[in-house]
Amino acid sequence: MTTSVPAIEFFEGVSEQISNVSLRLNRSSGVRTVLMTFTELNSIQRFKSFTSKFNGALRLLDEEGEITIEPDSVKFVFGGPEGDDFERMDCQFEVNREDHWERFMRFMNRYAAVNGMDYGDRS
Repeated sequence: MTTSVPAIEFFEGVSEQISNVSLRLNRSSGVRTVLMTFTELNSIQRFKSFTSKFNGALRLLDEEGEITIEPDSVKFVFGGPEGDDFERMDCQFEVNREDHWERFMRFMNRYAAVNGMDYGDRS
């Protein structure tokens, strides 16, 4: 499925909104690490359900098609008085190949333009 509006999904048909993205480059290995933070999840109930079919993949959809990413780590952070209030989810993965990085960045540029996100360098 391709879409003209870039979308991010953990579960098919349930779009998510990124709150923050951090891009890092390991200068010695050349490996790039992406950390996406979500402070709201439309699919939070599906993550909590044992009957849902989360295949462990993050889907990025845009006019070029679909990018399927298997995160290296997915971390849920909860807080509040009872410790059960969702605060955020961090999803981290590495990109080793230059052509994959270029495709990911094309997606991110489209996603950022549609969602009012700006790139800021924190050297």
